[in-house]
Amino acid sequence: MRVLVLNAGSSSLKYRLLADDDTPLVDGIVERIGEEGGVADHTDAIDRVVAHLVEAGVDDAVQAVGHRVVHGGAALTQPVLIDEDVIATIESLVPLAPLHNPANLLGIRASMARRPKLLQVAVFDTAFHATIPPAAHRYAVPEWTFTEHGVRRYGFHGTSHAWVSRVAAEHMGRPLEETKLVTLHLGNGASAAAVDGGICVDTSMGMSPLEGLVMGTRTGDIDPAVVFHLMREDGLSGDEVERLLTRESGLKGLCGDNDMRTVEARAGEGDTAASLALDVYVHRIVRYVGAFAAVLGGMDALVFTAGVGEHSSLVRRRVCEQLGFLGVSLDDAANDAAVGPDGATTISTGPTAVLVVPTDEEAEIAHRTRAVASG
Repeated sequence: MRVLVLNAGSSSLKYRLLADDDTPLVDGIVERIGEEGGVADHTDAIDRVVAHLVEAGVDDAVQAVGHRVVHGGAALTQPVLIDEDVIATIESLVPLAPLHNPANLLGIRASMARRPKLLQVAVFDTAFHATIPPAAHRYAVPEWTFTEHGVRRYGFHGTSHAWVSRVAAEHMGRPLEETKLVTLHLGNGASAAAVDGGICVDTSMGMSPLEGLVMGTRTGDIDPAVVFHLMREDGLSGDEVERLLTRESGLKGLCGDNDMRTVEARAGEGDTAASLALDVYVHRIVRYVGAFAAVLGGMDALVFTAGVGEHSSLVRRRVCEQLGFLGVSLDDAANDAAVGPDGATTISTGPTAVLVVPTDEEAEIAHRTRAVASG
């Protein structure tokens, strides 16, 4: 089945048409939606996508549409065929993902309006983490916050963690059901997952994508009292604190740059702020890997993926040189040569494998869409 994968943001629409074997047939992005110089809305953006498909001679090849949806909450824990009830549920989860779910819904509605006869499937970032047990997903806050407002750990980047877990097991020649993996999705957003036999048992992101690892502009873990302190001492509003923690923190907050390539270059030139940012970034990863190895009761492999994970040999080396106690021994030449080729690359020599696996969230969404479409 040939699947058109759509990833709708508030002002952009990424798309990719994948053949039966996941070969990309057409891909692109429509930007500046609703902005000067761009298209008027997401319906016009879908028209641009259709025009590209027609121009490429593949419009008739589309058999289903797979939509990336960030938050499925506790109700939508599997990919689902989209109907009005599903749309209503996604809409009800907007308070948990106010920056993402509304944009995802715009893409869904526009696609359904322009292609009403096609199967439309929602695939959720949170779904892979729905298997996390209560001991790991519950916060130590009053019960009513959970029952009335859904306050719990949900986790994100699920399609990426699912994809690289499966590819890593195949690369090692082992059944996924017999592997214990710690997967690291390191991009501008970053998260870790503990995957036991293909089942996620813990993850670093929480109710929102803010918790966990240090990211490009997000804090990751922080003492909640910091929020109260800034509101009292600096008079910041809740919205201002939220912006501070999500848009002005992380690597950017520590050194002024959120691009790891720039941070590494500056650190290499002796810039103290960039060196500190890199130290904090690596320390947080090492802490989570150690914790998740303990949760799993051992680790067969550590898997790096996404922009930083696939392309930064320095970050991989800095992380791995602190994990010798877990059986990690890096092959320096392999690590330096690994730049994210197709498939997977082993960059270790010790008993615990270290892999670089390029993520392919579009292919994972296509797989999930085909599974739903086939019943």
